Amino acid sequence: MQHDYNGSGRWSRAALLARYAELARRLRIEPPADLCPMEVTAAGERWVYPVMMRVIEGIGRGDAACVELGIAFIEEDSPFPFGRLLKSNTARALRRAALTPEQQERIRRRVIAMLVAGKTPREYREYAKLVRRIGVGEWWAQAEGRLNLASPYVRRYYDYFKRYVVGNEPSTAAPDPAA
Repeated sequence: MQHDYNGSGRWSRAALLARYAELARRLRIEPPADLCPMEVTAAGERWVYPVMMRVIEGIGRGDAACVELGIAFIEEDSPFPFGRLLKSNTARALRRAALTPEQQERIRRRVIAMLVAGKTPREYREYAKLVRRIGVGEWWAQAEGRLNLASPYVRRYYDYFKRYVVGNEPSTAAPDPAA
């Protein structure tokens, strides 16, 4: 019997590996990472673990194609096997990754839109820490008046962003080499 813990559709094992190969080719990543998922066989049973575990490792190594897949993953609303853990670990890895301004903007848009919609799943804690690192940008001013502050979960992250992020935006200027 086989237990495949990969998603379906565009997040299936085959689709994810194909998207990685295309991104690696387009971004000229040589050699591309081996994203074959971990497989365990015992007592006539086979478990195939999510490819996203390998993508998260790739984010940690600075693989730009994996970073792109990681951002797409946190933008996805569909449920996944191990989804909470995978999405938390993806956000944690992205906090340490070099992100382009466009990637930062996509993350801000997603995280703030989730807060406006009142969607604060457990992994949102890691999303909030990721936004703390990159800042809320213009999205905060657009969203602040649309938040349902009667929800204790929305209120918690509203207070977090007000305390740690708004007004403490990371500088977009190049660091001073003399400093």
